[in-house]
Amino acid sequence: MKIILLGAGSFFTRRLVTDIMLIPEFDGGELVLVDIDEQRLDLAFRLVQKVAVQIGKRWKISATSDRREALTDSDYIINFIEVSGLQTVRSDNDIPLKYGISQCIGDTIGPGGIFKALRTIPAWLEILADIEALAPDALIMNYTNPMSMIMLATVRRTEMPIIGLCHSVQLTSEALANYAGVPFSELQWQCGGINHMAWFTELRHQGQDLYPRLKEKARTDSEFLKKDPVRFNAMLNLGYFVTESSGHFSEYVPYYRKRPELIDQYCGEGFLGGRSFYANEWPHWRQRHDEKIQQQLAGDEPLPLKRSNEYAAVIIQAKEKNLPAVIHGTVLNSGLIPNLPATGVVEVACMIDQNGVNPCRFGALPPHLAALCQSNMAVYECVVQALLEQNRDYVYYAMMLDPLTAAVCSLDEIHQMTSEMLVAEKAFLPAFCD
Repeated sequence: MKIILLGAGSFFTRRLVTDIMLIPEFDGGELVLVDIDEQRLDLAFRLVQKVAVQIGKRWKISATSDRREALTDSDYIINFIEVSGLQTVRSDNDIPLKYGISQCIGDTIGPGGIFKALRTIPAWLEILADIEALAPDALIMNYTNPMSMIMLATVRRTEMPIIGLCHSVQLTSEALANYAGVPFSELQWQCGGINHMAWFTELRHQGQDLYPRLKEKARTDSEFLKKDPVRFNAMLNLGYFVTESSGHFSEYVPYYRKRPELIDQYCGEGFLGGRSFYANEWPHWRQRHDEKIQQQLAGDEPLPLKRSNEYAAVIIQAKEKNLPAVIHGTVLNSGLIPNLPATGVVEVACMIDQNGVNPCRFGALPPHLAALCQSNMAVYECVVQALLEQNRDYVYYAMMLDPLTAAVCSLDEIHQMTSEMLVAEKAFLPAFCD
């Protein structure tokens, strides 16, 4: 069994490698780490070696910056590449901010998310072509954001099996059990939509609907409301709880960030909706991550050796040993949610077994929730059209349709802002964007 980790300098590497090595049915295999950043690749390589020694499994571990060498005859490919690193963090945030667009995270939707897609998808499609040539039977698992736009471009270019993996469903379902005061193991739920905007349309404990309890607490307990202010407010108004954090979700809809006083009213700090949170913190997170690895290698920081809630190892274990498991992932819709575009990508439950990824039909979303998802799917469609057709006009159209951007700016302002971002990030964009 040969597993490739693309972008192995990512913080995901230690977590996913530990998960894989703790699969009880496997004593070993081959892990190949790939990254173009030699320094971070070396850190990741030494860390993975230490994990293998401490767990006591016989894995062949190697590292390379030559992806074609690594990809040949691989069985599983896990992607978490990042294009441009820290070099565009400020322009993604600060140029839109000049026009009144305040982003919290800004890496999957909004101006920042759109431009991250423009930078990332061309590089990913080149990698995908290599995968098709060198590992046509591999299963691809994508962790790179913007998830929905990358997955949409992928399913338009290949019929290879691929699934987009996030942790928002896992984290939110655990949070909901905590908010409702019930054991997570006893929580019954159904969740579907798009990545970062999937909806818990059923939420029960021992057959009892939990929504009345949650809504009553959100209406009457101000301290409870502060724990997840945007998502609780959305639940009170829209009827259902959404998967992404308060801060990130506030960027997916036009209601919470279009005026400074609304941000003050509905958003908290950090992941609860802080202004420019990602742009200000990401460089420090990255530095602290590398420093923590150094400390773990030196033995000055503990090395966690327990399974996480990520899905990659679950998929590998279920497929290799035919141990059926249900996870939530982003896949081609094809009628899984019939009131969302059939050619788009959606996030639904998927059963994994020896046959691979088997998406499960979710059914229709409540119409108002479907409409909110569609507002984002239109943006994804324009971005992918821009890239696949090499048509710069669709970059502007995507920005004009973005819910947050449209809530703040006029069409002329959006056009001018987009042009400024195209100039500022020219070095990292495909040629047709010039």
